[in-house]
Amino acid sequence: MKKYSVRERMNGSMLDNLLFYRNVKTPQEKEDFLNPNYEKHIHDPFLLKDAKKAAERIIKAIEENESVVIYSDYDADGIPAGVVFHDFFKKINFKNFTNYIPHRHDEGFGLNVDAVNQFIKDKVKLLITLDCGIADIEAVKIAQENGIDVIITDHHEPHDDLPPAFAIVDHKQKDCNYPEKILCGSGVGFKLIQAILKIKRFDMKDGHEKWFLDLIGMATLSDMVPLVGENRALAHFGLKVLRMSPRKGLMRLLNHLKINQKYLVEDDIGFMITPRINAASRMGVPMDAFKLLATDDEDEAHKYVLHLDEINNERKGKVASIVKEVKKIISERYNDSPRNVIVVGNPQWRPSLLGLVANTCAEEFGRPAFLWGRDGDGVIKGSCRSGGTVSVVEIMNKVKQGVMIQFGGHSASGGFVVSDEEIHYLDDHLNSAFDLLLKDEKSIEPDYIDMEISLDEVDWNMYKEIEKLAPFGVGNHKPLFIFKNIKIFGIKEFGKEKNHLELSFKKGNGSLINAMGFFMDSKTFKNKDGENIKIGDKIDLIATLEKSMFRGRAELRMRIEDVV
Repeated sequence: MKKYSVRERMNGSMLDNLLFYRNVKTPQEKEDFLNPNYEKHIHDPFLLKDAKKAAERIIKAIEENESVVIYSDYDADGIPAGVVFHDFFKKINFKNFTNYIPHRHDEGFGLNVDAVNQFIKDKVKLLITLDCGIADIEAVKIAQENGIDVIITDHHEPHDDLPPAFAIVDHKQKDCNYPEKILCGSGVGFKLIQAILKIKRFDMKDGHEKWFLDLIGMATLSDMVPLVGENRALAHFGLKVLRMSPRKGLMRLLNHLKINQKYLVEDDIGFMITPRINAASRMGVPMDAFKLLATDDEDEAHKYVLHLDEINNERKGKVASIVKEVKKIISERYNDSPRNVIVVGNPQWRPSLLGLVANTCAEEFGRPAFLWGRDGDGVIKGSCRSGGTVSVVEIMNKVKQGVMIQFGGHSASGGFVVSDEEIHYLDDHLNSAFDLLLKDEKSIEPDYIDMEISLDEVDWNMYKEIEKLAPFGVGNHKPLFIFKNIKIFGIKEFGKEKNHLELSFKKGNGSLINAMGFFMDSKTFKNKDGENIKIGDKIDLIATLEKSMFRGRAELRMRIEDVV
């Protein structure tokens, strides 16, 4: 079970309370948070180590018409970065370039040697990586030794040994003095374009690069980086541009999903757009997602919208199947077990799908979930999610040395590689590591509820105050409220499989307010007697507030987080 702690409600407005617990306290901090300023909050790109060197090399390649490859990662961070560079080169009328996105299953993450060898044959002169490359020493070495200058742009943690690249633009380098260390891969790529344009505009109008913020904002929200500082500004202005973006593929996709572009919010990106971009690599060819975002052709846009929707539905079916299988194993293995970490695997499972499954399991069972499968190369890989209890990276750090061949991530999610010899003991290793962390009380953080409020306080005025804090995401979560001892007036399960839940409640004035829970049903929660919730029960509801624009009509409702 999750642990919750309700924050103390202080004097002052609700907005002041919410800002205080986001460590936004002074008048200037409040002004900066509530009103992001492009000129003030978007930093000088030349503060990034090697940014000027990299920009000058790219300008040389453009002026001398050298063959350039833009090599981006295959996810919803790397693909938008690749599209932005593609659009930039097209805008300045540079044509001698190719976009390359590795196949997730056949080539794996990062810059690979086989691709580099092909670039050598193709007489490529400059290779730009986006959202990858910082760990790919051998591939970069081969490229450099064979006449290809490599510019690495990345946001992942560098190792002690760096690739011998022409330039490395990664704000997490120890000797990089960039003021913030939390940009996503697309964010770093955008800084490089800014650097190029500071040196030479190429007849590009001042400020035109701001049109690229639609995809930079999308990537920032998709990659779940903290939405503070520069990231908050990129997401804020990114959403503004997204709401009027002329990209044909994006407009087609939004129309297909029945999302009003004018009212696009971060949840639309997280729940509807990002899964379809990522589905391309999880289920097929990542270039399909690139083509959707890059195309100027209406018919091509329509084709890729339908294709990505189809493979996303296929992805959902496969994920649902694995979730069902995992839950069966959990019910048999863990329900009566004192173990704190769920560890389940199957060599037949595709590792690229397991992050989604792990997230579902961690959320439902309130404990960390580590799931593993085997990739096309026969390597055992897995994904893990915390369930809001403890950092999965801290767990993996405590595992006996030699068990994990490779691991990484952040507190809420991560990935790992395990040897064939150790996989049989992984459950024991991870639970032992968790037990070690339990000894340090500070390692187990409760989920904080921002405030206890009543149903009668919920109205459009309150929502407008909360909305000032958007966009929401990591580092700036949606305000979480607890409604105590409220009576269930109605229960409805909906969707094709009846796997979504709607609870209705009556306010003091007799009006109804609904609470929605997706991928939940009435059996998900228990009342105070330990029985499935039913009409008439009084419950403590933990929820966020949201505006729904279903069928063009605005509805204020709650989004269920938990029932306690």
